[in-house]
Amino acid sequence: MKRTKTVDEYIEKHADRKLEIQKLRSILQELPFEECIKWGMPTYTVKGKNVLGIGSFKHWSCLWFHQGSFLKDEAGVLENAQEGKTKGMRQWRFANKEAIDPDLVKAYAIEAYENQMAGKEVDIAKPASELIPLPQLLASHLNKNGKHLNTFESFTVSQKNEFSNYIKEAKREKTKLDRLEKIKNLLEEGKTLKSLWS
Repeated sequence: MKRTKTVDEYIEKHADRKLEIQKLRSILQELPFEECIKWGMPTYTVKGKNVLGIGSFKHWSCLWFHQGSFLKDEAGVLENAQEGKTKGMRQWRFANKEAIDPDLVKAYAIEAYENQMAGKEVDIAKPASELIPLPQLLASHLNKNGKHLNTFESFTVSQKNEFSNYIKEAKREKTKLDRLEKIKNLLEEGKTLKSLWS
């Protein structure tokens, strides 16, 4: 999987959402953010701290607010993409270019910038120190493949838990099996789960 290195590459890679991404980018470029690529996505920072990100998916594009829980959200546009898991991050989805209100986006982005300058940040819990039980699918595969087991054992507890949760969170058996195949490929290359999204 080729790693995206520039925002222009990201836009070309997500050509079906090109107009939305370009519109969001043009709004953010008017503000005092530094633009870069992190986790393979356009990210906007202040003094090295992540404030905003642009994401592109099949049915919508979005803005990620890394400390979005501090935003007033008077327009009611933000949602917690992973309820119960995500503490600070909030997402604002756009189905098409016309759904993007430049003035409203700018207002939210400026508030996020000001919050970051004021040092408002959610305390994130320390990485897990205990290994959670492996799902049967993953345990069975590791028992059969010594190379993959050695690679898995070289990871941190948090990284191991990410693999386990990736399978456990899938509701359908087919999804669990599909995710196991992705994990096998990552272990073969010595990569952690996070490399799937970079």
